[in-house]
Amino acid sequence: MPNVSVNGIVIDDTFAEAFGMRATAIIITAPNRKWARQAAITMTGFATSVIGCGCEAAIDVELPPSATPDGRPGCRVLIFAMGTDELQKQLLNRVGQCVLTSPGSACFAGLEGSAALKLGSALRYFGDGWQISKKIGGRHFWRVPVMDGEFLCEATTGLTKAAVGGGNFFVMAESSAKALLAAEAAVAAIGLVPGAIVPFPGGIARSGSKIGGKYKGMIASANEAYAPTLRGVVRSELGADINAVLEIVIDGETNDAVAAAMKAGIKAVIELGPQRGAVRISAGNYGGKLGKFIYSLKDMLP
Repeated sequence: MPNVSVNGIVIDDTFAEAFGMRATAIIITAPNRKWARQAAITMTGFATSVIGCGCEAAIDVELPPSATPDGRPGCRVLIFAMGTDELQKQLLNRVGQCVLTSPGSACFAGLEGSAALKLGSALRYFGDGWQISKKIGGRHFWRVPVMDGEFLCEATTGLTKAAVGGGNFFVMAESSAKALLAAEAAVAAIGLVPGAIVPFPGGIARSGSKIGGKYKGMIASANEAYAPTLRGVVRSELGADINAVLEIVIDGETNDAVAAAMKAGIKAVIELGPQRGAVRISAGNYGGKLGKFIYSLKDMLP
């Protein structure tokens, strides 16, 4: 199928290639929205890519008091890793250092998965013997004394092996300002899709990469084919009208969540139009040789 044009935006005849991952979710609550968000944002810092961060994480959705276990404002956070052991490590480190420490916080399971990951059952030892076990309605919690009262934390949370990481598409525009506006529109639309996150800063990555590089030890390096400043000296994928490219990377609890997020993001870019935003949309892949999940852009169109 050749490239197509939708609302004046060229859609490349290509696909995104994504990978199976492990994922978990927690619900963080606090006395108000500000502090629920603060704990969640702090916990998901430095979690853009498993390449250098160990995990990928972000807020999935903000929750009203009516939707949380303790009737307070909250956030559901999703965390992804390549393996179960690393996911468990990242979960405990991040909750222990960023949620336990946050004023008024509590932490609950956010996923019923195929297996369990330790949460309060491991963090309880911070209580140094003063922690209290509590079972309510078939759920197990730990009450850990802290200086503003107690940190209430569920004993475990769920693990899913059906998660997908690395769904993506490229927003390509005549200027960096237009590319950013289009990418922001995509991120806002994806934010309304449950079970999917965009882990890079503000949901956007400008440093799209390829596997390996010319220097020893590099896992990933600059994808020069999509760097506008190198257009005249490399085999470029960019026409003369493209002066900025931004990438949206998507992780989801399921294959369907990633597909829904890609569809929502691409629709938002198309609706914004080429005058204000992108003139072309593409995607990154490895020729279909590495990732189990394939998302053809033509199937993602509104």
